[in-house]
Amino acid sequence: MKTKKKAMISQPMAGKTHEEIVETRDKAVAVLESMGYEVVNTLFTDEDMKGHSNMKIPLYIPLHYLAMSLESMSSCNVIYFCPGWENARGCRIEHDAAAEYGLEVLYGE
Repeated sequence: MKTKKKAMISQPMAGKTHEEIVETRDKAVAVLESMGYEVVNTLFTDEDMKGHSNMKIPLYIPLHYLAMSLESMSSCNVIYFCPGWENARGCRIEHDAAAEYGLEVLYGE
């Protein structure tokens, strides 16, 4: 049985409503699944932090989410960047990491 390639979504979230985030993510998931990718969940919540780290409460929660995202990236074949990624600090860091480590990069419209 052939293993599905995995994809991760990098998406700007600052200043967006939960509904806007989910709508953009759903579009990205549909594109990636139509290409045959399995999408790794990187839409983290406070629940995802529990038990993930030996830290009780991270001092910089967005940085902790970025660390979780980079960890997820290590198991992916491709990273999909949603529109506006170039204006979001975390997405730019993810993009630099993907480029430096030779991961395939796709850009959403």
